Amino acid sequence: MNCRKKILIIAKMNHAGMLANKVVIITGASSGIGKALAEVCSRKGAKLVLAARNQEKLAKLSAQLENQGCENIYVETDVSKESDCKAMVEKAVARFGTIDVLINNAGISMRALFKDVEINVIRELMDINFWGTVYCTKYALPYLLKSKGSVAGIISIAGYIGLPGRTGYSASKYAIRGFLDTLRVENLHAGLHVLVAAPGFTASNIRFRARTADGSVQGETPRDESKMMTAEKTAEKIIHALEKKKRTLILTFVEGKLSVFLSKWFPRLLDTLAYNHMAKEPESPFK
Repeated sequence: MNCRKKILIIAKMNHAGMLANKVVIITGASSGIGKALAEVCSRKGAKLVLAARNQEKLAKLSAQLENQGCENIYVETDVSKESDCKAMVEKAVARFGTIDVLINNAGISMRALFKDVEINVIRELMDINFWGTVYCTKYALPYLLKSKGSVAGIISIAGYIGLPGRTGYSASKYAIRGFLDTLRVENLHAGLHVLVAAPGFTASNIRFRARTADGSVQGETPRDESKMMTAEKTAEKIIHALEKKKRTLILTFVEGKLSVFLSKWFPRLLDTLAYNHMAKEPESPFK
């Protein structure tokens, strides 16, 4: 190891918290919130397992983090495939011997009315968003229980309220929340920490890859990304919640905390507000 890397590692240790030398798996790590999570964890001295479908982007991120003194591996992983998730966890354990944190971040979105959408689009969202979380958690769980570690699911405000035009997306995020909340209760006395994190609209590439009614990629986002919370800020708040071992994290006030409050006490009002808000999008499917 050269002197530069030694200095970087020492500097990280001086600023590290509970993630120092912990083994952290991040799915969907090649871009957006996942990439930002990797960069935050790297600064905190974690050892990383980077998982995503885009091997080229993973390799580039891995090299960048290694240059900064972060020990990591990357594994090309399609989380909709159980065998990929199992193999990824096995490679993580083969390299590092344990798993301390699993962040289920991989996911895709959609934008189409249910009456127009092809059923395969809903199935693809459930396979990646929900089943990807289930598969990765299933195979990582024995190691997380042994290390008394943490499992996190990155959902969305769509996991608390029904977002019109996003039936498959909301369904998958509700399902993840139900799955992880139940997992928390099942392991109440096992030392497992479970975090469900719900960002509001975040400036990331998830909307660029959102599926349309026929399953094609949307390409252009209909929203003004400049007014959204950045992926970097979102990642910092998620990692802070992990370090504090919080149960839930709801980000942004209006689209997040206020929406969840209204869903409990004024659900009909929220339905109207959600419909009107989403209908204002450029080229909204409601028009």
